[in-house]
Amino acid sequence: MADKITPAERSQNMRQIRSKDTKPEMLVRRYLHAQGFRYRLHDKRLPGKPDIVLPRFKTAVVIQGCFWHKHGNGCGIRAKAPKSNLAYWEPKLERNVQRDRFTHAALREAGWQVLVIWECSLERSERGATLHRLSIDILDNEAGRVAA
Repeated sequence: MADKITPAERSQNMRQIRSKDTKPEMLVRRYLHAQGFRYRLHDKRLPGKPDIVLPRFKTAVVIQGCFWHKHGNGCGIRAKAPKSNLAYWEPKLERNVQRDRFTHAALREAGWQVLVIWECSLERSERGATLHRLSIDILDNEAGRVAA
């Protein structure tokens, strides 16, 4: 299937996609702050510069876009595979997935809990449950570290 917009229009669209301060990331940050959590953003000292770092809880929160990180067919929002320029997109998206695996493993090896929040889990119908689960997972990690 051919692209419905020109290469110049596609390029303009792609330039406007942010890697930091995305809507899903801002939503999670506002929630965590309102719950009393304090965090760092994109800490360069950690592998992959996680979106949100909670040093007190030794937890890194990564908010992933479903398209960019290949969430899969069951996702339902923007996870559909590209239909044009596959020679470019398939390797690029696969590199993203491989990099995610590598950085998450490096963080865990360094003793960090890694919590992944998918873009689709922040849709209005699932948002409350996702954010509530996030705060429980963060607190559970601290309780586990204190008890050990």
